[in-house]
Amino acid sequence: MRKVVRDFIMKHIALFAMILAGCQAVSFFNLVMDEWAAFKLQHKKNYDSEIEENFRMKIFMENKRKIAKHNSNFENGIVSYKLRLNKFGDLLSHEFKSLVNGFNRTKSGKYLGASNLKGATYISPANVELPKHVDWRKLGAVTPVKDQRNCGSCWSFSATGALEGQHFRKTGKLVSLSEQNLIDCSTKYGNQGCNGGLMDQAFQYVKVNGGLDTEESYPYEAEDDKCRYLPEDSGATDVGFVDIKEGSEDDLKAAIATVGPVSVAIDASHESFQFYSEGVYYDQECSSTELDHGVLAVGYGTEKSPSGEDQDYWLIKNSWSENWGIGGYVKIARNKNNTCGVATQASYPLV
Repeated sequence: MRKVVRDFIMKHIALFAMILAGCQAVSFFNLVMDEWAAFKLQHKKNYDSEIEENFRMKIFMENKRKIAKHNSNFENGIVSYKLRLNKFGDLLSHEFKSLVNGFNRTKSGKYLGASNLKGATYISPANVELPKHVDWRKLGAVTPVKDQRNCGSCWSFSATGALEGQHFRKTGKLVSLSEQNLIDCSTKYGNQGCNGGLMDQAFQYVKVNGGLDTEESYPYEAEDDKCRYLPEDSGATDVGFVDIKEGSEDDLKAAIATVGPVSVAIDASHESFQFYSEGVYYDQECSSTELDHGVLAVGYGTEKSPSGEDQDYWLIKNSWSENWGIGGYVKIARNKNNTCGVATQASYPLV
């Protein structure tokens, strides 16, 4: 009798376990589909076919897995920054790089399309004690974060950001300047619109042209178009530019502290940068010479790591919207052998 009762109980326990496992499988599938649907809705994603959508969903799930693994390492103090799924979540790494990175520097150190421009030499200030923390946003010299969208025009956003900062310091007025003006009109100076360019060449165009239109008068289109510059709509100009000594983090720090926001180029080619969310970014594979993305250094400082150690950082304004990183910004490790090349190709316009 006991054996019959025992067999009856074990049989129903096994049946209950199978039902529970089936419910869990259904629940997990539903969870995945809900997350995928929410991602598409949030970022306005549409695909041409069911095959492409399934392919993108697979990439999305794989990126979620990588991010979860990385963030587990962050919680355990192994890495100094977190990741978060964002609008690039359905892209492979090489797709992401070709889509948004447009700083045209080759591995040899020569610049694609460059017109052999040479800026003034930066001389760091003497007898000046630099502050430990600088944030030009708090001083009114930085416009809100912009979005270059599906156009390799990062160089133009970096250039306008530096010129906006210098114009503010000169006039006390913060004017948002036109990236589209640079995209459409600076090609003969070596820039290639949505296919990339260089900040120094943008500064040279503004100097020779006698000005750069405002964002309001010449709005961004995220594509190459005809030049439509109007002198009466000019918001700022420059008389040249200054190149900071290649690789010198000390000179870059001094320039940011005493001059204002500085155009810089970085290596932004890694998945870890694609999904950066918060913390001080440091990736050992990030190159200090193979640069592909123009951004704007607006400050620097030091903060505690999850393990309590001091971490020096550069405060960098990106052009991938406020939904990326820390409201559109990234903190890149400072005083760590020129991480990601922040100090390799730094410059600012003279006004």
